Amino acid sequence: MNTLIQRKFTEKVEKYLQIFPIVTILGSRQCGKSTLVKMLSSTHSEILYVDLQDRQDIQKLGDPAFFFETNQDKIICLDEIQLLPDLFSYLRSEVDRLRRPGRFILLGSASGQLLQHTSETLAGRVGFIDMTPFLALEICHEPDYSLDRYWLRGGYPDSYLAPDDETSSIWREQFLRTYVERDIPQLGFAIAAPKWMRLLSMLAHEHGGILNASNIANAMGLSAPTIRHYIDILEETYTVRILPPYFANIKKRLTKSPRLYFRDTGLLHQILQIKSFNNLMGHPVFGHSWEGLVLENIAMTVPQAQISYYRTATGNEEMDIVIEFPDRLIAVECKAAKSPQLSEGFWKAVDTLKPAETFVVCPVDEPVALREHVTLIGLEHLLLRLG
Repeated sequence: MNTLIQRKFTEKVEKYLQIFPIVTILGSRQCGKSTLVKMLSSTHSEILYVDLQDRQDIQKLGDPAFFFETNQDKIICLDEIQLLPDLFSYLRSEVDRLRRPGRFILLGSASGQLLQHTSETLAGRVGFIDMTPFLALEICHEPDYSLDRYWLRGGYPDSYLAPDDETSSIWREQFLRTYVERDIPQLGFAIAAPKWMRLLSMLAHEHGGILNASNIANAMGLSAPTIRHYIDILEETYTVRILPPYFANIKKRLTKSPRLYFRDTGLLHQILQIKSFNNLMGHPVFGHSWEGLVLENIAMTVPQAQISYYRTATGNEEMDIVIEFPDRLIAVECKAAKSPQLSEGFWKAVDTLKPAETFVVCPVDEPVALREHVTLIGLEHLLLRLG
């Protein structure tokens, strides 16, 4: 398999470089940010890459203002920008001195909101791009593509492209260890690694379920606000996604609590010690794992849409994902079976929501119409329709 896979984010980065003096690409560590920039260097010879984890590169920035001015004819890429928050004041001054598009690319492993806690604002000078590990549409045309492998291993390039499942599992184990032992402390959160791993384990068992911070707090001997703060950190560092409930003027009592999903199924499976696809098929998380895979791909394919889930308080009507565009609503039900059984609650939800289209997303090859505007469809075909 070609390990230099073209990312869907490349076109957006190119566009932003024509608009903003600073383009910031945010995403979890090892999701492919640096590789994307290095691939851009093949067509942009003026890109100057600076790794802020490399001592020699850091020394180049002993006098940041002088370095930026000396290289003002280049696109300067600063990788792991959150490690040197003092640079933001120099960036602002340099951009104000010579304001033109495409001067800097910043790469960070923390979200925009978290970066703003440790940096001066660059409002009006910067465009943000959220990046994720591989999406299905980025790899489905590769010769050796396997949905089962992508589902089991997740989308982190080194995990998905590993020669076998065991190597992939070892990589993910070390990734998680580094995340809790180094990455979280580097962001200024002095929380013991074992406590983080216990929380991750508890959340993994609740993946796809209604989030109840109080129950988790009681089990860990912590307060509910503390747990919510920890979950905020996980969300800010691209580890989990919080899916809010759908709110509309419907004369029915709706569930008000959010759901929590791990954004990468490979990390979810590693925490749960699921090492093969056969193990996954027999695990209680199987169905919710598929939901998480579908959700993450949808959310990153249509970032402009509002995404939620629908469930009445009694649970007699439910829809896994509701996608709201300005001009239409799309409903999505996730089923980890090639011949799914659809409940009465699903059909009631369709009647209540009245979506323009309803999709039942399954691991199938070709779409099948179930009734008017209700289609059984595979993940890749769904993303093509949405995108």
